[in-house]
Amino acid sequence: MPTHHGMKHFTGLHHLCEHSVNRADRFGRMFPHAPPLYVDPRDLAAIADKNGPMKSTGPAKKTSGIPVGHIFFGQFIDHDITLDLTSSFARLDPAEATINFRTPTLDLDSIYGDGPDGSPYLYHNVAGGGAGSEYNGVKILTGADMPGATALAAQDLARSAHGRAIIGDPRNDENRVISQMQLGFIRFHNRVAETLHAKGLAGHDLFEQCRRTVTWHYHWVVVNDFLRAMVGAPLLADIFAGGRKIYRPDDCPFGEEAGPDPFIPVEFAVAGFRFGHSMIPQRIQVQAGKPALDVFGATLGFGFSPLGDAKAVVEWPQLLDLGSASTDRADKLDTKLAADLLDLPFVGAGDVKSLALRNLLRGQAFRLPSGEYVAHACDRPANEIAKVTNKAQALAAAASPPATLAGATPLWLYILTEAAEIGRETSPGTFDKGEGLGPVGGRIVAETIIGLLELDDRAWLGSNRAWSPALADDKLGPNGVFTLLDLLTF
Repeated sequence: MPTHHGMKHFTGLHHLCEHSVNRADRFGRMFPHAPPLYVDPRDLAAIADKNGPMKSTGPAKKTSGIPVGHIFFGQFIDHDITLDLTSSFARLDPAEATINFRTPTLDLDSIYGDGPDGSPYLYHNVAGGGAGSEYNGVKILTGADMPGATALAAQDLARSAHGRAIIGDPRNDENRVISQMQLGFIRFHNRVAETLHAKGLAGHDLFEQCRRTVTWHYHWVVVNDFLRAMVGAPLLADIFAGGRKIYRPDDCPFGEEAGPDPFIPVEFAVAGFRFGHSMIPQRIQVQAGKPALDVFGATLGFGFSPLGDAKAVVEWPQLLDLGSASTDRADKLDTKLAADLLDLPFVGAGDVKSLALRNLLRGQAFRLPSGEYVAHACDRPANEIAKVTNKAQALAAAASPPATLAGATPLWLYILTEAAEIGRETSPGTFDKGEGLGPVGGRIVAETIIGLLELDDRAWLGSNRAWSPALADDKLGPNGVFTLLDLLTF
């Protein structure tokens, strides 16, 4: 039969249509037909040991263009779109049966909870029509709103009498920097509420317009500040011009629903978006001119606790302003992790204390394909794949006892090795090692996040592609909000 237009056999259709079984409340797969990689767990343990080849030693190697605040922003984004409470290292975890307790949309439910009706404890409520009651059900509570708040408490999240943060996602209190970022987003919401109220909005209309304004500016920052820094402008341009190639739930909109459900692929959640673990420094300078502090230490604290020291209040220009020579940069994106992350201080005895080993075991439990398989699916050249594979094998051989990867690399480790050996494409054809995600890791991360926005009819990219902070009807101030630093200091 001649292969005229419309009659040529499409060999990839079965692969793409597998996505039609994925649901928004479950995790799913980018590559449902990929063979799962198995590596002897003893080899994984040797590679990820607290004194093994992944331990960062000597002076920190810093990126030149990634502020350390972006790494914690990645953690914030992750908490907005994923929450797995049921999987286990000790059994196989089918992606399609694993519940995602977060919505796979960048809707800031970590800030808003279920809104003023579903989560009223997050919001202002001044009884009797007193001063500030016009913001009832609109503004979100902070530590400054707590009865008898001290000056230090006013720089913290709202907390219960037992010190637990009263927020939409408890994970956003697991370290001091993300706790302060949660506070920064709440303050941004509250400032936007004041700005829109001054323009005549009130009540329900004020809250809904405020939420949309805040969320769309968040989306803009995720794409044009965070992703641009992490994956590079050329990859973003390729995705926006040529479309998504590996995250395609919209290829098979079958069934009675109006369209496809966005979902979180395990290749993203369990491997790709865990790249930031390599970029977190052992120590962070959160205030200009002050000493760097241990990420988990006496001053910054060990997570899930009230702010205990004014020296731990984050000055966002110190973590995000690349125009300042003193701004703290992220560590290089490579196969090295800070010592604390290979021996987590808050994990109990008998549990897996190495974050690297937790990542590797989780990838194996979810039956992820090898990095080489995904790289071939992304049409990467054979010599590039071999370069990454050889470097990963050398890393394994440096473990004690020596470990074996036998020609196939766990996806998370492949992504880290690729970043170190190939690097981020900063300009067309120019790659910078350690400065961001390589071609495979970058495509997994960028396509997933962009896809989530394009498939959400409440998101900026899914509902109004003519919008930008510069053209918004509710433009925020004379300079607008275009970066994460703008947002957190508005």
